[in-house]
Amino acid sequence: MMPQSTLVGESTAQRTKEQILACLFDNEVGKIGVYGMGGIGKTTVMKEVNNFLLNESNKFQSVIWVTVSKEFDLTKLQNDIAYRLKLKLPKFEDEIIRAVELYTALKDRRYALILDDLWETFALEKVGIPEPTSANGCKIVLTTRDLDVCRGMSCKDIKMESLSKEEARELFLHKMECDVFNTPYLKAIAEEVLQTCARLPLAIVTIAGSFKRLVHDYEWRDALEQLRTSLKGFDNIEKQVHEVLKFSYERLKEEKLKQCLLHCALYPEDFKIDKEELIKHLIDERIIERMKSRQAEVDKGYSMLSKLENACLLEGVTDEYYEERKFVKMHDLVRDMVLQVASPEFMVEGHLGLDDFLNEGKWRENLVKASLMYNKISGIPSNVSPRCPNLSTLLLQGNWSLKNVSDSLFEHLHGLKVLDLSYTSIESLPNSVFSLENLNTLSLRWCRNLKHVSSLAKLTRLRRLDLEQTGITKAPDGLKMLVNLTYLDLDAEYLKIMPLRILPKLSQLQYLRFSCKVKVKGQEIKRLKKLENVWVRFDDLYGFCSFIRSLEKRRLACYQIQVGESEYVAYRNIEDIGKVVILEECNLGRGGESLVLPEDMQYLEIGECDDLTSLCDVPSLKHIRELKKICLHNCKGIEHVLSSSSVTDSLQTLEILELWDLDNLRGLLRKERVASARVPPNTFSRLKVISIGQCPNIKKLLPPGLLLHLRNLEEIVVYDCNQVKEIIGEVSDEFEEEEEEGMDTTKINLPKLRDWSLWNLPELKTICNSSKVIVCNSLEMIQIYKCPKVKTLPLSLPLLNGQLSPPPSLQHIKGSEEWWESLEWDSPDTKNVLQPFFHKF
Repeated sequence: MMPQSTLVGESTAQRTKEQILACLFDNEVGKIGVYGMGGIGKTTVMKEVNNFLLNESNKFQSVIWVTVSKEFDLTKLQNDIAYRLKLKLPKFEDEIIRAVELYTALKDRRYALILDDLWETFALEKVGIPEPTSANGCKIVLTTRDLDVCRGMSCKDIKMESLSKEEARELFLHKMECDVFNTPYLKAIAEEVLQTCARLPLAIVTIAGSFKRLVHDYEWRDALEQLRTSLKGFDNIEKQVHEVLKFSYERLKEEKLKQCLLHCALYPEDFKIDKEELIKHLIDERIIERMKSRQAEVDKGYSMLSKLENACLLEGVTDEYYEERKFVKMHDLVRDMVLQVASPEFMVEGHLGLDDFLNEGKWRENLVKASLMYNKISGIPSNVSPRCPNLSTLLLQGNWSLKNVSDSLFEHLHGLKVLDLSYTSIESLPNSVFSLENLNTLSLRWCRNLKHVSSLAKLTRLRRLDLEQTGITKAPDGLKMLVNLTYLDLDAEYLKIMPLRILPKLSQLQYLRFSCKVKVKGQEIKRLKKLENVWVRFDDLYGFCSFIRSLEKRRLACYQIQVGESEYVAYRNIEDIGKVVILEECNLGRGGESLVLPEDMQYLEIGECDDLTSLCDVPSLKHIRELKKICLHNCKGIEHVLSSSSVTDSLQTLEILELWDLDNLRGLLRKERVASARVPPNTFSRLKVISIGQCPNIKKLLPPGLLLHLRNLEEIVVYDCNQVKEIIGEVSDEFEEEEEEGMDTTKINLPKLRDWSLWNLPELKTICNSSKVIVCNSLEMIQIYKCPKVKTLPLSLPLLNGQLSPPPSLQHIKGSEEWWESLEWDSPDTKNVLQPFFHKF
């Protein structure tokens, strides 16, 4: 599914969409070409077509979207199609072998391939794309600015028209968010402003973004005069649109916003730019000025990007494979305009498939920033020695083939401040790098072949050093000389020791990250008073508590802190949880009383702490107010998670509870004689997921009195628990069941439950009391596997027109065929209603 925007007028978009769909469902048409000038809305319409095919049509087995862009790269196209098919092509084979692999994957599949932004023709067989025919039912749809591309690819062509006057007006008003055409002193000016946009959606949206901040008539008149001046002498629509976009750029009030937009143009065309990564670069480049804290700088970065999105010069986008991350994208027309503004100080040759380093003729003396990222450069020869005294930024990241960088490259680049060699295969850094005394950023992340970094002692101005996932085995020499460092990432897999007495020298550190194999001393790290982001492992509980106490009222922006001897770390499903504490092999039974936890902790994991009997042994847990997830595992002493008298406010915010490999676990809550027999109010009231596995002694999962509080429960997962007999226990077992006035005591209501998975539970007999049924109208998935004694599915099915119907969201019931046929039903109708949803494992 593609996120959709509202760039085009409704009737124009609908008309074009209907033409495309008509061709897609016409057996005589195999290839469709949608053409029109840049910014007219072709991509937006194709997103709607893509989503229609996924949502409302079962005509195609695969719907594949690939953005091609100006510089055609056959290998990249092959990779992108394979990526969408979840297919791995042989990396080092030639294009012919890869084409055969791709063809084999596609030839028996009825596919719709959408190629967005194609600039030149190509032969399908060279890529490995089977020719669409009426027999195979496959289709190719491409978008392009050039009608000749449609004809060269033998397409049925469809022209994307400009907006009608009415649609242009509506879009302008929609983006303005006020009716300027009914404002007497603005009406005539607004009409002329709209006319300059030539009924092109991108131009309308961008200009509206510039004018919506203006209030007074004199501001509108002044801006219109500037716009008229910039457009004078341009009769060609494409050049006029270019000037409209340039006008919007120049109208940005803050110079730093312009610099931010210029920096975005250093990325390749159609590139999804990770916001977090981009903001790091904006901080490196001092586009974001130094502020009182790194968090303030990060906030400033997000604010700047938001302003550029509101001005429609950047577009916020998502990525289906990185849902927790946020990206921005620059329209290629905006990028072309920005690069023209930046010329000749910028050199950008990104994502072009370059396999040779550029000749020295392009390295102009007045060059300030150079980007050759995401190419195929394999080496930089010794005869390349550009003389660019003003060059401050060199971006070479993403050249995975790059192994060797000659010493000569940096001989005359003494003004270099930012050097990014991330995601390359370099094996060593040239000696000349270590003499770049003005360097403030050195990024080498994911250079897996880099085993050693020489002394950094001369790089005293360095503020960011990123060695994440490099192959280094020891910390670089001279690290203690980098007294200006604010960002240090040493999360390298083979790095195990951090020499003592170095960290206290780095007193400016705001961001510190080590791999879980490196143990740090609490006495050293607590002296870093400016730390805001911390990923470290303390060697003992005392050092951890000492550090937490040293924070006093200061709060960390983000942390993942591990304590204990184990090098195991379980960063599972916590990408969106920023404040994590993991306690491994700690003596919590004896030290729990003195344990200090940060009050804003969001995720707590405790493993291999055998003397812990329950979370009651950790009194400081009572003070936590933002806890979202608890994971307990491999703790032999735990019999219950909590007692009924010790339920704390921290559990009112809990969303995920994971329990696994707890040999002696008997239940979630232990009832105490002195306590009320009722479950305390709001216990687990926000809980969304409960997962229990490999707990051989638990027999009943959920006390019935707890169910009233589980209104937000979305997933129940239970696996490999040999003695579990019931998921929802009987009333008489432990707790009294609370009743609300008018409540139906024959039904258990779990209104948000989506997923219900039970695996390998040989003694499980029933999911709940045989006299009750479960109401779960949001249920999407039931999985019951290797639970041979389960003979009923106690679902309360809704009635529709007097007839039983399945839960409206239900998609699958999975299990063995033998188990399904052995189920007992209260009526044959129940089985008939659910039968279409059953799929055997």
